[in-house]
Amino acid sequence: MTINRRKLLAGGAGAGAAALSVAAAQAQSPPGIQWDYDVDIVVVGAGATGLPAAIVARESGARVILVEAESHLGGHAICSGGNLPLGGGTSFQKKWGVTDSPDLIFRDLTDWSVTTANGAADYRYNDREIIRAFADNNVATYDFLVAHGVVLVDKAPDERGGGSVGGSIMREMHCAPVDWPLIQTGKPAKPEDRLKISTGNGLMHPLIAAARKAGVEILTSHKMKSLHRQGQKSGPVIGIAAETNGRMVNIKARKAVVLGTGGSTSNVNFRRMFDPRLTEEYCGVAGTPWSYQDASGELAGMEIGAALWGLANNTGEFGSVITKPGTIGGQYGYVNLRFFPGSEVFDKARATGLPVKDWQDVITVNMLGKRFYDETGPQYQSDNHGVNKNYVQNSYLNAKNMKWNPRNYLNAAMAGIGDGHNGGGPIWAIFDSDAVEREKWDVNPPNTDPANGFFFSADTIGELAQKIKMKYQRVPMPPENLVAEVARYNSFVDSGVDADFGKPKPLYKIAKGPFYAAWATPVLHDTRAGLRINAKCQVMDMNGEVIPGLYCGGESAGGFSLHGLARATCQGFIAGTNAAREPSRA
Repeated sequence: MTINRRKLLAGGAGAGAAALSVAAAQAQSPPGIQWDYDVDIVVVGAGATGLPAAIVARESGARVILVEAESHLGGHAICSGGNLPLGGGTSFQKKWGVTDSPDLIFRDLTDWSVTTANGAADYRYNDREIIRAFADNNVATYDFLVAHGVVLVDKAPDERGGGSVGGSIMREMHCAPVDWPLIQTGKPAKPEDRLKISTGNGLMHPLIAAARKAGVEILTSHKMKSLHRQGQKSGPVIGIAAETNGRMVNIKARKAVVLGTGGSTSNVNFRRMFDPRLTEEYCGVAGTPWSYQDASGELAGMEIGAALWGLANNTGEFGSVITKPGTIGGQYGYVNLRFFPGSEVFDKARATGLPVKDWQDVITVNMLGKRFYDETGPQYQSDNHGVNKNYVQNSYLNAKNMKWNPRNYLNAAMAGIGDGHNGGGPIWAIFDSDAVEREKWDVNPPNTDPANGFFFSADTIGELAQKIKMKYQRVPMPPENLVAEVARYNSFVDSGVDADFGKPKPLYKIAKGPFYAAWATPVLHDTRAGLRINAKCQVMDMNGEVIPGLYCGGESAGGFSLHGLARATCQGFIAGTNAAREPSRA
């Protein structure tokens, strides 16, 4: 709910706790700040970190405002697959006969010896202090989520949807949507699926309801622009400045500010600090257009002296920092997220995308119309239960037992065209009408987005190349290149051998018009680097000193490579618990 900016807060609807007046807050603040709200704790971001933090803090007696940049709630997490790798000996694990402990989680997630098939290491760069706190709070976080309405699919823990979650045992649980509406469609799931499928809707809708019930005040369409710190870079954080409808408001936090802003994948210049290749054309970030991971929390923290942390985890070639698209022909191609007509944000998404069942049905080419890799090649791998069949914690044999088999489709796609520019440019899936029939695609809108340059069709291959004109195609595609590339590929189908990239027995010629070019550019997903935090989720500066009154968790915090909702929810729980214990700063 939205509240009047000059209103005295009572800690939430029906909470009954008296708030200090805005006038009193003005008298106790540094000169120049006019406070519009005055509470104990300000939580920034209504996602998987922010909502648990806000609920825990409110139920501990603190007066809490939750600030969200979007007009709706749920953040990146509500768009997710709802996979929840919490363990450590939860009642859910015990029900299914799975033996786990905090110590086992800690050893799994700090195991120096684990590498994947391309040599990347999932755990060795994790911050031990952060992992210890995570491991010790898994059970409490699980109990908190269940107590606040999260329903889990009634099946044994598995490895589906996990990434870098530990190899000793299976920990992955799945959040059921029950009767909540799905943001992807605007409607509830089919009755037969409501207790069976896994979705972030099943995690976030119950937490949104719990926050409102607890009396957390919620300000939507309020984008944090900066943090207020007393004494510039020496004193405690005392609040935030946020923009709403073209005006600025200041929100005083007498105890703490908690940042749960969701990471940095949507901020081009910020993400390029980790990887210079990730230029503007990587515009289909997973979670958008529902929620933008704009690095606002990281930037605000850095402005008052916070340090970045765990950068190696964000650049390592493992997991889902960047992924191969699962759908083509629309801007937003993340494999586990499709928006459909009826969704609140479909006017921004514009297309559902065409799901690719078999990459034998297409070839992928760069801006110059040239193939660059075997289209069936997978994206980066991450460690999980069963990846290393003979896994023994901290054994040198783990790396020796992993067969070297680099997954380089993404690296080839991002290599560029050799003209001295960063960024791989658009990647296009090229196919014909026979492929449309095999895949059972409907290539018309709203499944594709030709109006905005993410899908093209033509009667000949040469005409198709000439039509490819859009914002990110910075050089024209030479028609002769694409014609020659398709002809060469068709010869590989005849010979049964891909002489260029080793695609296993090319199966289908691209020969029957009309012909199509569909956006198939890699998709950004996880942020695994962010602000430096300690075990309490307190933000730290470049000297390793705590910044008083500032907390952070989830994808805006660094030092933790795990993919999935467990990191965010657990750190939100930790941050909210500790923030509520802070003394009130008069």
